[in-house]
Amino acid sequence: MPSMRTRTTAVLAAAAALVAVAGCASGNDSGGSKSGLRLYNDKGAWKPFFEQMSALGKQQTGLDMKPVGYTDEPTYTAFIKSSFRTKVKPDLFTWQTGGRLEEIVQQNQVADTTSIWQDAIKSGDLTQDLAKYYTVGGKQYCVPLNTGYWGMFYSKKIFAKYGLTPPTTWADLMKIAQTLKSKGQVPFNQTTPTSLFSFAWFEQLLAGTDPDLYERLSTGQASYTDPGVVKVMEQWKSMIDSGYFSNPGDKADPADHFKSGDAAMVINGTWFNTSMTQRGLKLGTDYGFFLIPNVAPSLPKRSLVFESGPLCSLRKAPDPAASTKYLKWWVTPGAQEKWANARGDVSGNPKVKIADPELDKITKEAANGRNRLVLRYFEAAPAPVLTAALSGFDGFLSKPGSYMNVLKDIQKANEDYWKNHKAGS
Repeated sequence: MPSMRTRTTAVLAAAAALVAVAGCASGNDSGGSKSGLRLYNDKGAWKPFFEQMSALGKQQTGLDMKPVGYTDEPTYTAFIKSSFRTKVKPDLFTWQTGGRLEEIVQQNQVADTTSIWQDAIKSGDLTQDLAKYYTVGGKQYCVPLNTGYWGMFYSKKIFAKYGLTPPTTWADLMKIAQTLKSKGQVPFNQTTPTSLFSFAWFEQLLAGTDPDLYERLSTGQASYTDPGVVKVMEQWKSMIDSGYFSNPGDKADPADHFKSGDAAMVINGTWFNTSMTQRGLKLGTDYGFFLIPNVAPSLPKRSLVFESGPLCSLRKAPDPAASTKYLKWWVTPGAQEKWANARGDVSGNPKVKIADPELDKITKEAANGRNRLVLRYFEAAPAPVLTAALSGFDGFLSKPGSYMNVLKDIQKANEDYWKNHKAGS
């Protein structure tokens, strides 16, 4: 997570962005009207896909949509939160579920979408299981922008070169890592060139060892200094010490390393498939994807990390009716089929047919009854705890021996948060 200096820079950048938007907006809003909406997002690389949705949305709803994308998450978060206090309001914006959604709902900023969810569940466009991730105080807020499952992307070329196949057990995965290391190949690329997903291996190791403990952490019912958590950090440290990970200071996108043929594996969400296809790589030909086996083979189900990112509107949006109309359209099969297949990803609408047979195979495997869905740490952890964890895990990657201090720092944030919140909720 960014340092104080970085957060200050982000806030200043957000303020400048607000001034710029205000200068080009008509009246006291972000330019939204019944004919045009602005969709602010922290997925700048997805601009081409948002533009495709804009064209389809205009055709099917009569509403124009202009994407306004950010590539730096702290700056984007600061911008959206600053907009709550100004007259410059986004028509639509992307966010996160879990603690971060609860935070802005409690500030009375987000539009209630309960009726959209009720209608979509009745029509089969959304599921009751997914609704719980969008529920705060018994009501639903926002709709799914995207859904994703976390697993391992791997290079078909590198695996074939060394006679490797996707693992069925954790022991198999570690044997693959040992083999690659012995051949001079770094087994695992870092998930991103920033600290944004520095939690990825923590959640995978803990959820694959003790998913109940993982879930108790997110609800204030367990400590980050619990022996089970310490054991996971020691295992992660052992993997780093063994040379299984790329340099944490590497600023290149993992997809670029796949393009160059350097990356053997990277843990990521299915949405990372978009980054790969944007570089001309093909799933099933250039690379594959497998769901990661549990660390503990005795667990009854495979722990599968799951995420769903929301698309939201404000309670005081420039044109609430237009924003609501767009959100209703967004979850329909016609919109979702275009959105998922354009990006090469899965959809939160179970009616959507995934065009790519390899991706369709992944979605079917993820949806079978042999998996236990576990909410991604980014959404599961309360916002202040997440901030401490991202900072701590980022430092741990460079100094693995600091793991106990890292856990103590996160636990301090954990205790501070749950002093004022009801544990177990």
